Amino acid sequence: MCVELAREAIAGGPDSYDDAAAEQRAVHYRRTLLSPVVNATGVLLHTNLGRAPVAFHHPPQALNVEFDLTTGERGSRQSAVGGLLATLCGAEAAIVVNNNAAAVMLVLAALACERQVLVSRGESVEIGGGFRVPDVMEQSGAVLVDVGTTNRTRLTDYSKALARKHADVALILKVHPSNYRIEGFVEDTPVAQLSTLGVPVVADIGSGLIDANCPWLEGPPPGWLASEPAARQSLAAGAALVTFSGDKLMGGPQAGIIAGRADLVAACARHPLARALRPGGHVLLAMQQLALAYLDRTVVTAVPFWQMATVTLDSLSARANALVAAAGCGEVVPSEAVPGAGSAPGTVIASVAVRLHGDHLAVLRTAQPPVIARTRDGATLLDLRTVHPSDDAHVATALSALTSH
Repeated sequence: MCVELAREAIAGGPDSYDDAAAEQRAVHYRRTLLSPVVNATGVLLHTNLGRAPVAFHHPPQALNVEFDLTTGERGSRQSAVGGLLATLCGAEAAIVVNNNAAAVMLVLAALACERQVLVSRGESVEIGGGFRVPDVMEQSGAVLVDVGTTNRTRLTDYSKALARKHADVALILKVHPSNYRIEGFVEDTPVAQLSTLGVPVVADIGSGLIDANCPWLEGPPPGWLASEPAARQSLAAGAALVTFSGDKLMGGPQAGIIAGRADLVAACARHPLARALRPGGHVLLAMQQLALAYLDRTVVTAVPFWQMATVTLDSLSARANALVAAAGCGEVVPSEAVPGAGSAPGTVIASVAVRLHGDHLAVLRTAQPPVIARTRDGATLLDLRTVHPSDDAHVATALSALTSH
């Protein structure tokens, strides 16, 4: 690539060539490549920064992705990790696809093509990247039927839709609100009530909280998770299927999980789209390691997201003070981190930050690796909750270098 950049630099002839411009061209190209960065934004699951940070390494060896070691014949790439995830969720079966958008698309295509799906008007949402529930319905072949109003949808709204002449309802879809929340004069219908209507309920819980009780933590569940739907509780309440992301609150790689009734999961796995949406061996192995960490109750030490989410304020304060002392600039201030990626919308997590007067974002991004921070009220904030302790020294060096600009 360096040769190509050099050719571009001299393409205009010797009179137009400039050493500085050529070097800048190379630097600019390098900055477009994927590379590690330090997340000091205070957004734990930052979509632009890859959501949940995942440590993964696999040696250059073959992997029994679709090979049954017992029979010596072809096996299923879904059986091992699917079984672990089903156990975690309290489900009969589970499969993994590329992401949660793929999971929702596959469920609709496999179970509701050319049939009706009921969705509350308050849940017919658009999330990041232009992902819109009506568009997904259209692409899957399912027919969207809006019920209720934007702010209030009752059980009777669903019942009336089911009783309409020519109604051919395959599913009721309950959608996670993702990165928005309606407050005030509102009402929605919980899964437990929807499951009494005799139609399979698919709960798109989105963020991927496995269990509302968070049994992998020593204490009670964090307060910021209080309103977040969870896979195990949604299925226990009567959902036929749940779909959710692997790279949000679960803390794993980008993936989508479909879990619930075995017959419905099997129908999804048989659909032609399943092959197009299936993950590769590396994602499956990472998901397997993640599921085992949940089952072994080693999540807090093994999953970086939960390390960030549970670190104490005292620990953050000590690190922030040491960082300011090492950098020779900045001040330690209280901060508010957020889960991010549409998880637990409207909630915050108490945190600690280093604040510097002025906007230093561009200069911090030139560090190697780049430090990504945020600005507020004319100051630059570096939130320590999303900075790994091993990066503290690098952040201190990047801050101390600001005095030279």
